[in-house]
Amino acid sequence: MKKWRPFASIPEQYTGLKEVINKQAEVPQPLLIEEQMEQINFTLIEALYTNHQVYLTYYKNGQRITETGFIQFVDSLGNLFVFIDEVFELKNKMRLSELINVRFA
Repeated sequence: MKKWRPFASIPEQYTGLKEVINKQAEVPQPLLIEEQMEQINFTLIEALYTNHQVYLTYYKNGQRITETGFIQFVDSLGNLFVFIDEVFELKNKMRLSELINVRFA
C-alpha cells in the first residue's frame, strides 16, 4: 500500500521550489568603505602574526557566512588570504573582496 503524496508527484517541483526559496533568502553583497577594508586588513595581519583565532564573516552565493578559524597567509596585493577552518581543519583560499567582517574570537 502506497501512501498518497500529492507534492511528490513531480520531482521537478522540488527543484523549482528550492530555487525560489533560495532566491528569496539571498541578500545583496554589502559594500565596504575604505576604513572598513583597512581595519579588516590590519586585523587579518595581526591574527596572522599572533596566531589568534578569528571569526570571519564573508559573502558567498548570496549568503553571509560566519566561520571560525586561524589565518595562515595574507596577500593584500593579490587580494587573497588562506585560513584554516576550526571545525574540519581544512585550508580555505578566499578573496579579500568577499570578506565582510573579521574579529577576534
